[in-house]
Amino acid sequence: MGLVPGVLVVAVVIATRGLGWWQGLEWKALDTFLRSRPAEPLDDRIVIVGIGEADIQQVGTYPIPDRYLADLITTLETYQPRVIGLDIYRDLPVQPGHDEFRTVAQGLEHLVTIEKLLPPPVTGPNFLPPERIGFVDVVPDGDGFWRRSLLGAATDDGVYHFAFTLRLAERYLAQAGLSLENGIRNPVAMRFGPVELAPLTPNAGGYVGADMGGHQVLVNYRSGPSPFRRLTMAQVQTGQVEPEWLRDRIVLIGVTAPSIKDFANSAAIVSDNPGLVFGIEFQAHAISQIISAALDNRPLLRVWPQPIEYGWIILWGAAGLGLGRILRHPLWQLLVVGGGSLVLLGTGFGLLLWQGWWIPVVPTLAVFTVNGVVFPLFYWYDRGLRSRIQERQRVIDNTFSAIHNGPLQTLSQLLRESRDPAQMSPALHRRLHDLNRDLRQVYTLVQQEALIDKQQIYLGPQGIDLSLPLHQLLYQVYTQTLGKDLPGFQTLKVKLIEFEPMSDRTLSLDDRRDLCRFLQEALLNVGKHAPNTTRLWITCKQIAPEPAGVQNLIRVADNNQDNRSEHLVYDSNATGGQGTQQAEQLSKRLRGQFRRYPNSPTGTVCELVWPTGRRSLWPFKPTALIKRSKHPGK
Repeated sequence: MGLVPGVLVVAVVIATRGLGWWQGLEWKALDTFLRSRPAEPLDDRIVIVGIGEADIQQVGTYPIPDRYLADLITTLETYQPRVIGLDIYRDLPVQPGHDEFRTVAQGLEHLVTIEKLLPPPVTGPNFLPPERIGFVDVVPDGDGFWRRSLLGAATDDGVYHFAFTLRLAERYLAQAGLSLENGIRNPVAMRFGPVELAPLTPNAGGYVGADMGGHQVLVNYRSGPSPFRRLTMAQVQTGQVEPEWLRDRIVLIGVTAPSIKDFANSAAIVSDNPGLVFGIEFQAHAISQIISAALDNRPLLRVWPQPIEYGWIILWGAAGLGLGRILRHPLWQLLVVGGGSLVLLGTGFGLLLWQGWWIPVVPTLAVFTVNGVVFPLFYWYDRGLRSRIQERQRVIDNTFSAIHNGPLQTLSQLLRESRDPAQMSPALHRRLHDLNRDLRQVYTLVQQEALIDKQQIYLGPQGIDLSLPLHQLLYQVYTQTLGKDLPGFQTLKVKLIEFEPMSDRTLSLDDRRDLCRFLQEALLNVGKHAPNTTRLWITCKQIAPEPAGVQNLIRVADNNQDNRSEHLVYDSNATGGQGTQQAEQLSKRLRGQFRRYPNSPTGTVCELVWPTGRRSLWPFKPTALIKRSKHPGK
């Protein structure tokens, strides 16, 4: 049974992961790992030429007219870059200078421009061939961040389009002898030499049912605050650049003015504006990961097959469960589980850093921690509880054995001897027989209360639910106790009872149990020691004797004619019997008062009063749930 909770935790985590409940946390863990990596060297093969706020102010208008773009591209061409990417839409002419721009663009075979496929679509320049146009569409995740790069997609007309990033990487790698081909290990993958760009599946890694249409791959962003060289349009036009910065490089032209709001959402990039980078920077990262993987063996982000991922979660769940069962001290549990959690986090970070593996860290950490810390506490509590129950059972058995081997044996001997009417009256024989039965029932009642249900109290064969409202609970005690065959109950002719709602919000189960025993003891005193009682008053209700607050009252009064009965104790300072001592202890615990005093004109009153903690609503008039008078005879 101790393994069941741990297995259930693993099953719940796996099931909820399959439903996508852990998706957001796994995305954040991936972002945190990528952002926490050591800074990588500048990738000088890619240069960003940004058109910033100052450039737009100097031009005096936006969109940037075609003439300025033509001049910028012409100037860049003098530095002999390997490929130029224009990340600015030019589906329509932006005068002045469109003819000039068209001439420059058509004359440069290594110039690539952009289009947009997703609605609303934006076409590329109609004067350029399709192989020199790439789309810049991105599919964001559910939290709005960009973690995937779309490399290829087919439109409704059946034409397959390639991404802007792939067009630029393909042209750059072509001069290194690497062409775009189909995969070998995975035929649907894109391949440059030995490097395959396998498409993501809808349930890859931390994704669940994601839109993986087209050919999508995870983006392994380049780490560090300055991954690429950045220049401005003005710097290029005024010659404030070194020729080697641009020669044989991929040059990206895009807008870097915050007012234009061409942003990409990424929490994996270290930037001046957390969570946001310019769109041209995202394109640079997507290009860099392709050419770096093909030329530098820089790892691409990869995921495990699902069976291995879930096996990993189960393995760590079992490890946490095993540690929780072995380690007995809570401090050792915290230390070992804390160390294991660091190992798990370090393993996830290390695999991502060196091999590009994105493994399930968050759900694995959850099952390991819960099974290693939380459930062991329940396990050891359960063991301690069972040990205490067993110890209590031994005490009960030993106590009953002592009673059985001593007083019960003597009682049995008396019963055998009392069969002769000459030696003992039938009434005394019957009393001894009842005593023998009651003593033997004590064992069963105590065992039931100790082992069966802590929510019940056994004052007879049937248990009473301690969670009942207090006045109903006490009424059950009254009913069971008055059913006993005792001399004082045989002479009763009138029973006047009041059971009204009482405040019980602050009472514990032990308080409720002791209040039941108090009422039972008070009633049994009448039944055993007041054989001439004809009238009995039982009151259980709230009272408000003063404006200071409301009190609960339990009172049992009789009209026994023999005021010298041994159950009377008029002196409040007297020690009294075991029942009196227990009643006084209960009154102290409840911050109340226990009294036993003479009834008028005859009889005894046994009374317990304790505060409820509520302010008085005087005049106080509760609604009685049970208020009866019983007249069994005249």
